Amino acid sequence: MDKLRIDKWLWAARFYKTRSLAVEEIDKGRVRINDLEAKPSREVKAGDTVTLRQGPLTRTLLVRGISSQRGAAPVAQQLYEETRESLALKAQAAEQRHLTSDPASSLEHGRPTKRDRRSMDKAQGNDWDSRWSASTDR
Repeated sequence: MDKLRIDKWLWAARFYKTRSLAVEEIDKGRVRINDLEAKPSREVKAGDTVTLRQGPLTRTLLVRGISSQRGAAPVAQQLYEETRESLALKAQAAEQRHLTSDPASSLEHGRPTKRDRRSMDKAQGNDWDSRWSASTDR
């Protein structure tokens, strides 16, 4: 086997969990082969350059092998080689994520508990006895 559909290869190389996810990403234009926009049925062979975007990160890969079966991760990693520029961008993105703070860490308490909500209602004067009611017992 010297050629394989790109959606199958991306699935076998463990870039996407299912072939349908690979097809969706290809259809969105996030996968290119040799600087040409790919279609799911486009065949890839050893020596081709595959560029794919995963989130904010763009990865450039050199195809080293072809496999139509999804195997273990160490076997899947032998199917491709990532370029030096791509590895540098990946490391830079990881460093950037490490340096920036998590937005959730700025929240002090989060969502109020039932007890907190009741105490806030009492402080604002909103208790059940003072609320308007449609009943006729008043």
